[in-house]
Parts: sequence; structure tokens; C-alpha cells
Amino acid sequence: VYSVCGCCGALRPRYKRLVDNIFPEDPEDGLVKTNMEKLTFYALSAPEKLDRIGAYLSERLIRDVGRHRYGYVCIAMEALDQLLMACHCQSINLFVESFLKMVAKLLESEKPNLQILGTNSFVKFANIEEDTPSYHRSYDFFVSRFSEMCHSSHDDLEIKTKIRMSGIKGLQGVVRKTVNDELQANIWDPQHMDKIVPSLLFNLQHVEEAESRSPSPLQAPEKEKESPAELAERCLRELLGRAAFGNIKNAIKPVLIHLDNHSLWEPKVFAIRCFKIIMYSIQPQHSHLVIQQLLGHLDANSRSAATVRAGIVEVLSEAAVIAATGSVGPTVLEMFNTLLRQLRLSIDYALTGSYDGAVSLGTKIIKEHEERMFQEAVIKTVGSFASTLPTYQRSEVILFIMSKVPRPSLHQAVDTGRTGENRNRLTQIMLLKSLLQVSTGFQCNNMMSALPSNFLDRLLSTALMEDAEIRLFVLEILISFIDRHGNRHKFSTISTLSDISVLKLKVDKCSRQDTVFMKKHSQQLYRHIYLSCKEETNVQKHYEALYGLLALISIELANEEVVVDLIRLVLAVQDVAQVNEENLPVYNRCALYALGAAYLNLISQLTTVPAFCQHIHEVIETRKKEAPYMLPEDVFVERPRLSQNLDGVVIELLFRQSKISEVLGGSGYNSDRLCLPYIPQLTDEDRLSKRRSIGETISLQVEVESRNSPEKEERVPAEEITYETLKKAIVDSVAVEEQERERRRQVVEKFQKAPFEEIAAHCGARASLLQSKLNQIFEITIRPPPSPSGTITAAYGQPQNHSIPVYEMKFPDLCVY
Repeated sequence: VYSVCGCCGALRPRYKRLVDNIFPEDPEDGLVKTNMEKLTFYALSAPEKLDRIGAYLSERLIRDVGRHRYGYVCIAMEALDQLLMACHCQSINLFVESFLKMVAKLLESEKPNLQILGTNSFVKFANIEEDTPSYHRSYDFFVSRFSEMCHSSHDDLEIKTKIRMSGIKGLQGVVRKTVNDELQANIWDPQHMDKIVPSLLFNLQHVEEAESRSPSPLQAPEKEKESPAELAERCLRELLGRAAFGNIKNAIKPVLIHLDNHSLWEPKVFAIRCFKIIMYSIQPQHSHLVIQQLLGHLDANSRSAATVRAGIVEVLSEAAVIAATGSVGPTVLEMFNTLLRQLRLSIDYALTGSYDGAVSLGTKIIKEHEERMFQEAVIKTVGSFASTLPTYQRSEVILFIMSKVPRPSLHQAVDTGRTGENRNRLTQIMLLKSLLQVSTGFQCNNMMSALPSNFLDRLLSTALMEDAEIRLFVLEILISFIDRHGNRHKFSTISTLSDISVLKLKVDKCSRQDTVFMKKHSQQLYRHIYLSCKEETNVQKHYEALYGLLALISIELANEEVVVDLIRLVLAVQDVAQVNEENLPVYNRCALYALGAAYLNLISQLTTVPAFCQHIHEVIETRKKEAPYMLPEDVFVERPRLSQNLDGVVIELLFRQSKISEVLGGSGYNSDRLCLPYIPQLTDEDRLSKRRSIGETISLQVEVESRNSPEKEERVPAEEITYETLKKAIVDSVAVEEQERERRRQVVEKFQKAPFEEIAAHCGARASLLQSKLNQIFEITIRPPPSPSGTITAAYGQPQNHSIPVYEMKFPDLCVY
């Protein structure tokens, strides 16, 4: 009976007759619209028949595809699309299953037109919001097939473009259909992301080719709309914009793998473009997740070629700058820690010539050049990212970098011949370069916050090293911190301008916080400036940096006391050039004279004391006539004009401390302080640069003289050190400490309660005693120091052949209460 009914059209089910009626006799006539309206009305009136309508249409479509009746295939898909748009009933899920089955059949076809037809139908379906959820629908086949279409390599360029664009549209449809539906297949799973993201990136790579094929400017906009690269970028932005917090990692990892597999880090242009798209597409609060992914990828490629690592760092730089405008969160120090660690590894690679520690002479030069390029990329990234951070985070980064700078121990000699020490030097230079990048443009109104004690102490201790390059970096870093009004470039050239108003300096009154900073750290700064001036390895850049540092301190941090101390400091530098105890070369001595002239010319015009300006102007004019080699215009040039005889400098060519004290004292400055010559406060840090402090030399000479005197001709035998002696010294130290504390309390109480006359008499006696000791020291200092060989030359030129160990020398008490 069923067979007879099937053969007779009048006995067939109504839904089948309605479906058959939408197909015309000639497929070129297209869909029969009136019959299609009847079918739609029937589907809406009897929704329970919708799944049977879909199944029957699917059956006809599969049969027509097999028979190559593509016209009827197009009509069937058009009918399906209209039914999908019209019906949103509870039973639509079964109809969708038939629809997806037909779309899959079209996508499996080798005909490009059928593939495109199926894709277009799927995209229309993806834009429909279904009323009922689906628990069992799968899109794995569509993800795989659309990804495959994105990589089409058809011989016909136009067809290839259409297939790729259809694949991209299909992936976009899958994302739209599944991304917001928790019941659908999780599109963020790695198995899907590993197909979708590389397919989009593959088409994004060919943006240059698509642009180069634009035939004319008039057709360029239309061509750009048809470009797979443009469509892929739009799809990628949409995908990343829909990514939640937990899905960012799965979306970024395929990007990194794609760039690795196709060697796209080395040109770095495409990689930077990709991550710019990523950073601008994701939500700002997710930016730090991308940064973490890049940092982890950089660590994973620690042994890759330097060009690859440099590309990753460049991408990281661009991404970090964009992320800083949003929320970077706790990844700030993590990022700098990773970059500095990679910097240290790069230094090791450059020294050893290989990534596994074995020296390879054949490739060392090439790798060293590549590693240098990578190191510069890291330093640039550190600076560019730090410049976007707020002040408080930037201060933390500065302290963090400074803590990584290695410095020689105070108790160990520096062995410059070892590879480890060479590594330390390279590390110091690279980290100081990074610190200079971070400090450039740093704006902080409070210098106590910009240069805290722990940071300043480490930075200035580095300035005592013998390496000229390191000292120059330290000076430039100090200049970057102190320059808060953009005056630095105005002092790049050392000169004696007759009118500094042409510089258009921005000068503000010294704030209370700056005054406190200078009270605490001024002597420390002066000391390092003074010692830096005495270095033999200084070149023109060092003196330019010293001049800029002195000038900026005078503008940014100067009050009356600071001005007086700076003048004393520069006059002491002039004495260094004049006396030449350090045996400096001629150029260095002339440079110190010129540096003093340039600075005093500047400070005299800043203080606007006429008599002071006149004295400085007179000396400069005298030098122009008689000794131009003592002025910056003749010294700090490409070919300096120097004098070989600087020992007989007349007083008219020097800036006189007595004269400056007189003219400034009359204008309210502290003349008593101006009369005192500047003497640096030397500390144990001088051992870093293998210097012997003045105090040690004087003490040695005092002991030598005392041992050569008639009263001390007999040598006292050394006391034997035993366990009982050490025990007694430990026990007695407690009593000695108590006695010292009591003595100090009595002294304080005496100065608080004693009459003024008694205090004056006591101080006068102490002054006399101190003066006698100083006279003794001055008399000793003109005599030769002890011979290193142990032979001591007495005051009368008679050698005494005995050696005095340092631990047996007794140092005199210069100051007693």
C-alpha cells in the first residue's frame, strides 16, 4: 500500500507535495515563490512537520548533487534559508540538523560554487538567534572544513580568493553561533583555536600582496573590501573581543606557535601588527595576560637565535606600551625581571659564543653581533615601557634595576683579567643603559622620592669605578633625574656665554623638599663630582656631563648654601689642575681649567652679583688674551689647542677664592664658608677604584715620623696574643663602652649647663691643641711617604733598614675632649 501511495502523487503526504511544488520544471526559472509561500505557511501552521520537511529537502538535495543538477541544489538551499528565517518553533532543532547535514554535503563537494553556496547558507543560519537551546549539536566538521578553505591553493586566483573569503566567513559564523552559548561546543578549546587562529593569520599575512594587486586608486576601496586579509583581520578582532578572562591563553598560544613555525619573528613587522590587533581588540583588563604569554614565550626561546629573541622583545615592547594605557597589574616587575634575566643570558652567550657554554670560535663574531642587537632591543623595550608607567611604579622599577647592578666587593681586589669580571662589567654597562632609558623624562617634584638614599648610595658607589664608560653612564643618569624642566640640552656644549639669557632657562625657586634633599646628600654629590674630575681617563663627554650636572644642580636644587658649596667645589677642581698631585695629562688639566671657567661664568650670572660677575669676566678676558687653552672654546673642540707648560700659571689667570669670598660676602653670602677650601669626605668606597684615601696616607706618614723620632728609637716588643688576652679584651669592651657612654653624657651636660666663659676657655684650649696637631701633620705631609720595600727615609735623609708592619702602627688622637 505504501508503494502504491508513493507512486501516486495525489496520495503522497502534503508536506512532500508542497516541497515538490517549489521546484520548477526548468531550474533556470528559479524558486516558485507562490508555492514557497504555501510551504512556509504550512510549516508555521504545523511546526511538528518541520523536521520532515527538512529531511525531505535534504534527501532531494543529496540526490541532485549526485546527479550534478546544481540548479535544483541552489533552489533547495534557498528554500531552506527562507524556512530558517521564518520558523522559530520548539521543533526547529531537528530541522537544523537536516540543514547542517545539507550544508556539510555542499562543503564536501569539490565544486567551488557549491562550497560558497553552503558557506553563505551557514552564515545566514549563524546570524539567527534560536529560541530553544541545542544540547547535542557539533560544529567540529565546520571548523575543520572552513579552516581548510582558508588555506585554499586553487590555480585560479579569483576562485582562490572567493574560497578563502568563504572559509573566513564560515569561521566567523561558527564563532558567532557558539561563543555566547554555553550549551554549544566550546569554541575556545585548543583543538578549535589551533585551527581557527592560524587560518586567520595565514590570510592576514597576504595583506601586502592584496594591496599590491589593487589596479587603481578608484578601485582600491572595493578591492580592499574583497580582500581576505581585511576580512580575516575583522574576524580576528571579533574573536578576541568576545574572549573572556579564561580564554585569552588559548587564543594567544596559537598566534605564538604560528609565528614560530613560519619564522615571522625575524622580520618582526607582521608579528608587531598581529599583537597590535590583539592588544586593541581584547578588553583592557586582560592586557596583562597577553604580556605574561609573551614573557613566557621569551623564556621558552632563551636558546633560540638572537634575531628571534629580538623580534619577541620588539613585539613585547609594542604590546607593553599599549597595555600600560589599560591595566598592567602585577606584571610590571615580572616583565622587567624577565628582560633583565634575558639580558644577562645574552651577555653570557656573547662571551662564550654559544648557547650551551662551549666556546665556538668559528661563530663567535657573528653571534656576538646578533647578541648586541638583542641587548639593544631589550634596553629599548625597558625604556619604552617604563616611560608609560605612573611615577610610583617607575620609582619601583628604578630601584629594582639598580639592585641588579653588580658591584665589586669592598674587601676583594678586582681581577680584570677574569671572564667573570668581564661579565660583571658588561652587565653593569647594560643595566646602567637600561636605567638611563628609564630615567629619561622622569618627572618627580620631590627629589627625596626620585633619588632615595639606598638608590643614590649604590649609584654613586658605581661612579667610583675606574671604567670610564660606567662613570659616564652614572653622570648621565644623575642628570636625567635632576633635570625636571628640560634644561639639559641647553648645557650640552660647554662655553662661556657673555649673556646666558639666550639659553632661556626655566628656573624655579628651590622647594623645601629639595632643600632637605641637598642637606642630606649634597656633600655626597660634591665628593663624587670632585673625584670624577680627577680621573685620567676622562674625555670630552665626561667634562660635558660634569658641566651639565653642576649647571642643573645650580638651577634645580640650589639655595644660598648650595651655591657657596658649588663655588668652593669648582675652586678646588681648579686647584687640582694647578697643583697636579694626580699627575694628570695636559688635556685633563686644561679641561679642568675650562670647566671651572664655564661654570663660574654661569653661576655668576645666575647670582646677579655685579662684583662677582666682573671678577669672573676679567679672568676670562685675561685668559682669552694670554691663555686661551684654559677656556672651553679652545679645549672642548675636535682639535683642542693646548699648552705644554701649565706649571707657571700666573695668578691673574686664576679665579681667586679670596676675591670671590670678598665680593659675595658683601652681598649677604657666607664669606666664612667661602674662605674654607673644599675637602672631600672620603670613605671606604674609594677602595672600589683602588684609591688610597688621604686620611690613610697622612696617618701612615704620622706613624712613620713618630717611629723615626729620637723618643721612639727602641722598638716595643709586640704583645703575645693568647686565649686569655682575647677573653679579657671581650670582657673589658663592655666596661669601656659604659665609660665612653658616661663620658659623652658628661660632655653634653657640661655644654648645656656650664657658663659661657668656661665653655669658651675649654674650646680655646682644644683649638690650640688641634692647631698644633695640624701643624705637625702639615710638616709631615711634605716629606716622602714610606717606601714600599720597607726602607724608611728619615727627615735628614738617613735610611733606616727596618720594616714597620701596618698592624703595629699607632694612629695619633687628633681630636680629644
